[in-house]
Amino acid sequence: MGFRFLAPSVGDVEWGRAWLGRVAQHAATPAAWEAFARMAFGIDVRHVAPAINVPTLIVHAVDDQVCHVENARFLARTIPGARYVELPGGDHVPWFDPDATLAEIREFLTGRREASTPDRALATVLFTDLVDSTAHAAELGDRRWRDLLARHLAAVRHELDRFSGQELDTAGDGFFATFDGPARAIRCALAIIDAVRPFGVDVRAGLHCGEVEILDGKIAGIAVNIGARVAGHAVAGEVLVSGTVKDLVAGSGLEFEDRGTAALKGIPGKWGLFAVVA
Repeated sequence: MGFRFLAPSVGDVEWGRAWLGRVAQHAATPAAWEAFARMAFGIDVRHVAPAINVPTLIVHAVDDQVCHVENARFLARTIPGARYVELPGGDHVPWFDPDATLAEIREFLTGRREASTPDRALATVLFTDLVDSTAHAAELGDRRWRDLLARHLAAVRHELDRFSGQELDTAGDGFFATFDGPARAIRCALAIIDAVRPFGVDVRAGLHCGEVEILDGKIAGIAVNIGARVAGHAVAGEVLVSGTVKDLVAGSGLEFEDRGTAALKGIPGKWGLFAVVA
């Protein structure tokens, strides 16, 4: 068990075990630790808490394995006007995931909650969807269409996994995924088209590369919108990319056909589009 009770969220990962091991070795001698523990666990502030008359913030993890949450709840009930925030998790020390604790402290000090600041990263976005899916569904009937759709979803996910793509959203028969490299994303799109063709359906795909915003595990931004608009211009069995993607994969061996320029709905200017030569 060691010192993992201080931060169980990292107690089972290698770097967390190493950090907690160093704490156990260097924080104190066994005698000093025993003396500290006797002192700490002998503290009793029940008679003092009601006399506190300054603004007080109490933040406590609900599953804290060092100090039971009822201690914090008692203080919140006893200190006049105290603000009490109970956070999920069991870490006694908040250093490994401090954002929630810091947000509460900032709000307590300033009187307002700061908006989350999104991270930005360079990514290749891929959009795919089945062509004429409504017509296929009407022709096949509900049951056969559900079976075909299930096979399509499984095939796409297999190729995303094979090419290290990250599935972010699935709406009906369409996929939204990201990649850390445009050439890999293009090859994945080509593989998806080949994988579903034996089912008697065609997929179209569109790609763009640019900076995206990452907030609360979701990705957004103008680059995502451009990728979706590019996909909307693709035809059945086609992988269509923006000029940005084409320029980035120079030297990869991929070949393209110029599809001219197009206005992308809601996006300023004209955009060069290129079809991947399979």
